[in-house]
Amino acid sequence: MKKVGILTGGGDAPGLNAVIRGVVIRLAKETGSEYCCIGFVDGWAGLRDDVTLPLEPGKVDQILHEGGTILGTSRTNLYKKPEDVEKAVAVYHKLELDALVAIGGDDTLEIGYYLFRDHSLKVIGVPKTIDNDVLGTDFTFGFWSSVEQATKAIDALRVTTMSHHRVMVVECMGRHAGWITAYAGLASEADYIAVPEKPVHIAEIAREVKHARSLGKLHSIVVVAEGASIAGIEVKPRVVKDRNGHWVLSEKVERDTFGNVVMKPGEVGEAVASELEKLTGFETRVIALGHLQRGGAPCAYDRILGTRYGVQAAEAVVSGSFGHMVVLQGLRVETVPMKGMVRETQTEKKRYKLLPDSFMSLAEVFYG
Repeated sequence: MKKVGILTGGGDAPGLNAVIRGVVIRLAKETGSEYCCIGFVDGWAGLRDDVTLPLEPGKVDQILHEGGTILGTSRTNLYKKPEDVEKAVAVYHKLELDALVAIGGDDTLEIGYYLFRDHSLKVIGVPKTIDNDVLGTDFTFGFWSSVEQATKAIDALRVTTMSHHRVMVVECMGRHAGWITAYAGLASEADYIAVPEKPVHIAEIAREVKHARSLGKLHSIVVVAEGASIAGIEVKPRVVKDRNGHWVLSEKVERDTFGNVVMKPGEVGEAVASELEKLTGFETRVIALGHLQRGGAPCAYDRILGTRYGVQAAEAVVSGSFGHMVVLQGLRVETVPMKGMVRETQTEKKRYKLLPDSFMSLAEVFYG
């Protein structure tokens, strides 16, 4: 009997259960070999602490439509403490695992790659994030479900915005990449979209809002990413003024165990709304969609993509393609080496798959 561990790490995303289901059921049908799957509870913390639950085909067959993850998740960085790595490696060997499928974003994939590189654990990665910013893959599962959630929310907000002739600023998730913001903004006919990839000044947004009013439109929707690069606004307490009077990231800003800045929902949106009201004179409101974008059932696309990823991860287990991750390239789901897709050390600057300039050029066709 061959044992395969499965874990889900980082922020949850619709489609995680589809991947789990795909791995378990595909391995159960492998001809000539017997596989049993076990799940680690709450990501890397479960491997470190040896907290598991059995994953049998009968238990996962009906979870495709469910959001979240039946395994639970956490943002656990094993490499913050050498003893945590030692514990995780010891549990891996104690359970006599033949493979470990790590499902998560860049942080989770980094830890999986390090365990493969440093300790020869047989790890296979599956990229997950609603932000769609993982290198190597065209789309991560969870992204399209998040876009659907954000678009529906903006559609609903438009009704009250029109009734009161207001400006509504909608803040979407996206620290480094504006995929959700741009796609949801374009799908919901936003009057302006601000993303991290394209620095803008608040005055430019104000001009677009006032131009829309000059054309007879009595309301406006402005969609901004939480990590949008917008000059002319004050985001407190995340930024402070340097000696030249410029706003820069505060050294006291809160960070998670991977060094990522912890974003407070609404920080950027509130700053944008406050300044827009001053510059335009129009009543302005703000809403941060926050974790709503992670919630709900996965859309059909993410159910299928998650299933394809799960089955491909199982194929990688069977073929022994360890140290690899599953990716979507065009219409094909394949496996590629994790090396080069993640940082070699956690002191390096992270690289993200950014929104292409061409998409923002498309969105700007509908401004003004």
